[in-house]
Amino acid sequence: QVQLVESGGGLVQAGGSLRLSCAASGGIFSNYDMGWFRQAPGKEREFVSAITWSGAMTWYADSVKGRFTISRDNAKNTAYLQMNSLKPEDTAVYYCAVKAGSSVYFPTVMASYDYWGQGTQVTVSS
Repeated sequence: QVQLVESGGGLVQAGGSLRLSCAASGGIFSNYDMGWFRQAPGKEREFVSAITWSGAMTWYADSVKGRFTISRDNAKNTAYLQMNSLKPEDTAVYYCAVKAGSSVYFPTVMASYDYWGQGTQVTVSS
């Protein structure tokens, strides 16, 4: 069983930055593709970014491209989401997730992921 714990959320002014962390335990993190999703109040959860197990490939939602950067440190069993130039519309609960199974990986699809964290709140004030 894999456990994921997000941290790093908070309140920031528009234009500011935050770095989210996702710490994994209970599995072999270096084997897992992983992704970040977010859910704003009254909206469906949406894809933000994803990275393969090796870090060789990354994906971003158009809304965050050029502002957010995903990375991972397999030695620390941790993934990161650096968020710059934050906007009020980035306000949401941010979730990390990992794909531990052997099925085909669709990085933007929630059903591709087997384990999810509890989320961390990001609030961007205007």
